[in-house]
Amino acid sequence: MEPANREDASPWPRHGGQARALLARFGLPPDHSFEDFSANLNPLGPPGWVPAWLERHLSELSRYPDVDYVEARAAIAAHHGVSRDQVLVTNGGGEAIFLAAGLCAGGRAGVFAPTFSEYARALAGVGAEVREIAPADPLDDLDAVFLCRPNNPDGRLLPLSEVETLLARAAAVNCRLIVDEAFIDLTTDNADANALPARLATHPQLILLRSMTKFYTLPGLRLGYALASEALIAAMARRQPPWSVNQLAAGLTAPLLADTDFAARTHAWLAVERPRMQVALERRGLEVAPGETCFFLLRPNLEARRQGLDAEALLERLLRGGILARHTHGYAGLDGGWLRLALRDKDANNRLLKVLDDCLR
Repeated sequence: MEPANREDASPWPRHGGQARALLARFGLPPDHSFEDFSANLNPLGPPGWVPAWLERHLSELSRYPDVDYVEARAAIAAHHGVSRDQVLVTNGGGEAIFLAAGLCAGGRAGVFAPTFSEYARALAGVGAEVREIAPADPLDDLDAVFLCRPNNPDGRLLPLSEVETLLARAAAVNCRLIVDEAFIDLTTDNADANALPARLATHPQLILLRSMTKFYTLPGLRLGYALASEALIAAMARRQPPWSVNQLAAGLTAPLLADTDFAARTHAWLAVERPRMQVALERRGLEVAPGETCFFLLRPNLEARRQGLDAEALLERLLRGGILARHTHGYAGLDGGWLRLALRDKDANNRLLKVLDDCLR
């Protein structure tokens, strides 16, 4: 059995957007200026109407949210073509992960490495045995498998045909497949975004986890949800504290999902900017992992590494040059040998490229 959470004993920050530890590690002052490329958020958001909406609804903070989140669940259900009882609104995608992991208490679960470390952390917290597995490994002694799609940190979108094969294999041995699609709305092929919700009716062991904070750039509000069979949603709901999601986040759910203009602008940006940056990064001699979402997993090429410029050295150079990247310490199989960089708007990406040019000289 592999360590449940490789980052618990690590001096490296566990998530992106946490600069303080890195600044101290490299001897930089707390007020050192930088642009954050470590957190994967939509640079077009939040939608322009959100601040005014929040101001209009501030008075709602004086009352409790609807404990059943009927309106938010109805909006999500309509968005995906499922029933309201197949929806659980959560305090960000993080709570959805921990509630799904709770169904595996005392059991065995697999994770496909390298992937997001919170799956192993959540599973370990409920006493589950955590195994790092490969796609071809047998599932017959596992209670559940966590799959990140597109995967964090490399951005790979497992093809739907391979997911269906995995679903069939899991169903044959009564193993749940828990698919975290936190970045599915931020992929270059957005036609895939509703493919798995449509399969819930025929796959009762499937659980889908979604985050709304990344696409709408609202990480401070914490808004996510889970989709599954009514029985699995009810089982997860029994583990959720009452009023887990705050009033403003719940109220924002329906208008956010209704903002088709924001979604269209986001997909137009992604379709142009991601391939442009892929080419630009590769032209600078960087190894870039294949991916289809709003971040890149990369490292200096072999020649640069032989000359002493490894991922950690590049991380420090970037930070000194004003760019905060995401380390990969704690990712099984990567162990700090790669960096992750978020995709931002064109001007910010061009500033990144300029700093990279200086760092790679």
